[in-house]
Amino acid sequence: MRPLLLIVALLVATPACAADDSTAYPSLVVDTLDGGRFDLAAERGRWVVVNYWATWCSPCIKEIPDLTAFDAAREDVRVIGLAFEEIERADLDAFLSKHPAGYPIAVVDVYDPPKDFDVPRGLPTTYLVDPRGRLAQRFIGPVTSAQLAKAIDGAQAAP
Repeated sequence: MRPLLLIVALLVATPACAADDSTAYPSLVVDTLDGGRFDLAAERGRWVVVNYWATWCSPCIKEIPDLTAFDAAREDVRVIGLAFEEIERADLDAFLSKHPAGYPIAVVDVYDPPKDFDVPRGLPTTYLVDPRGRLAQRFIGPVTSAQLAKAIDGAQAAP
């Protein structure tokens, strides 16, 4: 049985900039399933969508095609999917063959997740990182490309 805590599907968007500046510029370096390495610092100059998800999470699965299209449509955006579950590599590969993601996927340890991001209170949880590398916004629950585009446009319009 999956913890109900992780099945939360709240549409909550909150500013993610921490008061402590050490986490305002998060670090994220993960090995991806395609044999590559994703380094958030190397993505400066682009918006980065960091999406925590799991194979058993229906809203997460629904997001995959939209995030894939968003990543492909915008030169100024990069998406990284962080599989937040205990899963065997073969099972994840089988899942992704049925639900292909057009962006890199990495598995993160649920007991030792990336330190500079809050541990997800529900899945999906998505962070938007601005081109300077600062946390711009956090979305708990499903997010759409339209919501991400609106957040980016709003941030770009702000002084």
